[in-house]
This record gives sequence, C-alpha cells and structure tokens, in this order.
Amino acid sequence: QVQLVESGGGLVQAGGSLRLSCAASGRTFSSYAMGWFRQAPGKEREFVASINWSLSSTYYANSVNGRFTISRDNAKNTVYLQMNSLKPEDTAVYYCAAGGFGAEARHYGYWGQGTQVTVSS
Repeated sequence: QVQLVESGGGLVQAGGSLRLSCAASGRTFSSYAMGWFRQAPGKEREFVASINWSLSSTYYANSVNGRFTISRDNAKNTVYLQMNSLKPEDTAVYYCAAGGFGAEARHYGYWGQGTQVTVSS
C-alpha cells in the first residue's frame, strides 16, 4: 500500500516560485521512479518531472526544463518540486505519482489527491 499526499500549492504571480511536496507512506518502491504530473482544465494530464528513487536520476518535460527541479528526501519519504519563474501556463492541478517509471501516466499505479497551482499574469 502506498499513500501520497501533496502540499504547497497556491496562488503566485508570474515570475514567482512555489515548492510542492509529496509525502509518501507505505512502500516506496525504491527501484521505481516517482513523478509529477499536471492537468489544466480541458487538457489531458501531462508529464512534468520524475526522479528515480534509488539512483536519483531526473527527467523533465521540455516546457519546464531549466525552471523546475525535482528532488527527494529519503529520510522523510518525500519528493519535492521546486518551481521557479512560473508562468500563467503553469496553472494546473499538480499530482505526484509512484509505482511507475518514465513520462507516461499509465505506467504509474499510485496517485496523490492533487494540489492547485495558480499563476496570475
């Protein structure tokens, strides 16, 4: 059993920063990746970033590369998404995912409840 709880969303002006957290309980699936996805109204869920739990290899969508950073704290069983230089198009509900790999949402078996990020222009 894996439970994921996101936090850290909110309202921020364009150019600002937020840091999202995802606390995991239960199995961590250390040989798998954890990822961040987002979904805006009327759009499909899209990949944002992922990190391999054991190797700490990171991957980013082109749209956020250079602005967002994914990291982890093994002692706290928590993954983070540091979001800098936020743009209005980053507005979405952000979800963390576990039990999968890569950039495909269908490969992940566990999902958090989501946290809203709103970027004003």
